[in-house]
Amino acid sequence: MTDVIDRLVGIAPGDALDTLRDQRPSARANAQASYDALFHADELAHVAQRERLAVAYWTVALSQSPTSAYYRDLLAAEDAPLLQALESALPGAVTSGPYGSYPEGPLSVEDVAGPIWQPDAALAAAVGDRLAAALAHTHLLVYRPRDSSPAAIQALLDAGWSVDGIVTLSQLVAFLSFQLRVVAGLTVLKGELA
Repeated sequence: MTDVIDRLVGIAPGDALDTLRDQRPSARANAQASYDALFHADELAHVAQRERLAVAYWTVALSQSPTSAYYRDLLAAEDAPLLQALESALPGAVTSGPYGSYPEGPLSVEDVAGPIWQPDAALAAAVGDRLAAALAHTHLLVYRPRDSSPAAIQALLDAGWSVDGIVTLSQLVAFLSFQLRVVAGLTVLKGELA
């Protein structure tokens, strides 16, 4: 069974990593099912396909992952001007991290101050207020997850996102974060097994 993770890593049927992944068929099937549910959904009322692809590309590009080429191509096929707007904004959005503050307590020693990114006027004009808010929220989840708050959710609601849409956005970022780590780990194993 070949899935999107196989394509991202370059796993061919029958090779050592394919055999390794076959030992966890549920994990493989569930990862693909999650991808299909998020990117091949029948229900697009709360998050349009172009918004899903924009958030996907933004997530992996902010993470500086080699998988960004895959999501870049998907977005280019869906909305090339939107991709161009995101790529123009990307240099000002990429940073390191994670940043943020924990509640007062023993983890506070790990607090790290860092930038809080917001779309500039050019990006907001190009993508609209709704998607601009989603991009800011994605940046928060990628670089400042411990600073997630009711105010961050309210910013999405104020921009026109429904509760179902916000859940889908969060699921997209969470799934892609998972996928990036699986791909990175399998890529290392591929190098070891070569």
